[in-house]
Amino acid sequence: MREMEPVNILCLKWGTRYPAAFTNILYASVTRHLHRPFRFVCVTDDPSGLDEGIDAQPFPENPRPDLMAHWPNIFVKLCLFKDGFCNLKGPTLFFDVDVVIQEDIDCFFDYMPGKNCIIHNWVERRKQIFRPRPKIGNSSCFRFEAGKSQYIYDRFMAETEDALTYEKFNTEQAFMTYAMQEVYWWPDAWIKSFKRTCVPVFPLNLFITPKKPKTRVLVFHGNPDPDVALKGFQARKKHHCVKPCPWILEDWHV
Repeated sequence: MREMEPVNILCLKWGTRYPAAFTNILYASVTRHLHRPFRFVCVTDDPSGLDEGIDAQPFPENPRPDLMAHWPNIFVKLCLFKDGFCNLKGPTLFFDVDVVIQEDIDCFFDYMPGKNCIIHNWVERRKQIFRPRPKIGNSSCFRFEAGKSQYIYDRFMAETEDALTYEKFNTEQAFMTYAMQEVYWWPDAWIKSFKRTCVPVFPLNLFITPKKPKTRVLVFHGNPDPDVALKGFQARKKHHCVKPCPWILEDWHV
């Protein structure tokens, strides 16, 4: 049997909110749940504390210092598509470091090979009553072909001012979805939102512990992050509060 070509797992870490432990947990989770050779790349401003096996790479220089005074920022995700970035080639799966992998993820490489795949972004339940979800991705998990995606980076360079304009795109993931041109959504059953799927509606969230969902990847977008959710989240607005979820540690560990 022919040996599989290595694939790439890619993540970002900068600043102090997400310490090295988050990246180490993600790496350990991928090791448990991906059954093919892979290169795990963490683009970071501080490689200290990262486990052996993690390929730490520096951030690229600010491509538009005339428009982006603070760097790195979330728009660094658009730089990942530049040909030659970190010498990446082939199928590349990106994860935010605060996701929780619960089941095997080989299917994320087998699904729609060669295509741009991303989460169909979630919206609040009340906003889906009379209209479908907007065609915008959530960049907590996406896949692209490294070495063949320069056109996404080029569009960002050509339209940086529009990308940064709140009224036009609002977020980096909205611009990314637009720049990808051809986009395929991950199956909803594979990736679920902790906030939208697990947390009971108000006021039940004040009394009922969120239930662990059956999914492959659980995304913690916004608040709370997994380290906070497992202990319980006391928000200023009561409908955002979350009871402690110790079950997170069943999957979120080295």
